[in-house]
Amino acid sequence: MPSDQSTWLVSVPQDGDTEGLFQELAPKLTSQARLQLRDLAQLPIPSFKTGTLDGLIGLSEDLPKFDTIFTATVAKAVDTLRNLLNNEPAKLAQHILIDERPVDSYLLSGWRWNEGRYPIQRSLRELVDSLNNEMTSIDNTLKSKVTNYNLVKGSLVQMQRRKTGNLSVRSLADLVSASDVVKESEYLETVFVAVPKPLVKEWNNSYERLTSMVVPRSAKELTADDEFALYSVVIFKRIHDDFIQKCRERKFIVRDFVFSEEELQKEREALETANTTERELWTELLRISRATFSEAFQILVHLKVLRLFVESVLRYGLPSHYIGMAIKPDPKTAKKVFGVLQTQFAYLSPRSNPVQKRANKKNTTTEDFVGEYQNVLDQEYFDFVMYEVPWIIY
Repeated sequence: MPSDQSTWLVSVPQDGDTEGLFQELAPKLTSQARLQLRDLAQLPIPSFKTGTLDGLIGLSEDLPKFDTIFTATVAKAVDTLRNLLNNEPAKLAQHILIDERPVDSYLLSGWRWNEGRYPIQRSLRELVDSLNNEMTSIDNTLKSKVTNYNLVKGSLVQMQRRKTGNLSVRSLADLVSASDVVKESEYLETVFVAVPKPLVKEWNNSYERLTSMVVPRSAKELTADDEFALYSVVIFKRIHDDFIQKCRERKFIVRDFVFSEEELQKEREALETANTTERELWTELLRISRATFSEAFQILVHLKVLRLFVESVLRYGLPSHYIGMAIKPDPKTAKKVFGVLQTQFAYLSPRSNPVQKRANKKNTTTEDFVGEYQNVLDQEYFDFVMYEVPWIIY
């Protein structure tokens, strides 16, 4: 049973009139399985150059690997958009588009093979390689842009965290003014200490005696938060290291901060630059992710159509004329839709044993063939050829 969270792409031999098949199948799906007509569409499968049997079997083994890689790239583009848009479904729906159209519209409203980009005169292997090269290129571009954005975003978050943490870690640039420090003294310096709230009384009673050469009554509370109080205290430079050590022993946190108007200005400019860069890269990554999704999804669908064709030739043989259709089942009635398809195409059962047919074509035993092409056969088979396009869940 295929997933009820995907659109089904189906292929069967064109034994008769294409329109006749749809005219026969559509009423059954609508009446017996309650499928909406808008969720059923023809999917034209071109008559590609079939090539050799060995080439077809080789492709049938390679195509699932490409399918997995392509699907992962589509998912990566969606996840990137989801993260950029804070996982807001309404905003995500505005960007999950194929050439400015919703995904369902692309698949179910007149899909056609893009012959301008992928001429059907080419061999199947050339078409697959072309799709793979395009997907690899856009995937690498997306990876590069995501990495670049994450580096800048991480740097910005770190800067912002320094402004929002508690007084033991946050930047003191906006908390200390020029009047809070001793200016241009050869012997004295101002030290800033974050004191845990429960230890404030102990600090006030002991800071003058932590070491010698602490200026009496020089401690001044500058600000406080829920966890710490920030004090400035004046000491002689010569006992700097000793004073820090004594503070550590008492669990008073000396902040590594030297007041400098020039450095403060640099820090403000660095934060402003990081903010601007992050916004610019966010906009660029949103554009790239949106374009990547559109391109990657189209490439994925073209690959799946190639899979439909290759599998149909291997199962049903020549002439290579096949009827394709796209079906978007309602999860509540997906089993009924699938049941109608099984009944409709039960007549294909004698032609649909992929293991036996491939073994016969290779002039080998079924057991030997299974061992040679296990990857090809490790999937569920029906009387008709089917591949799935997973839905994008907002």
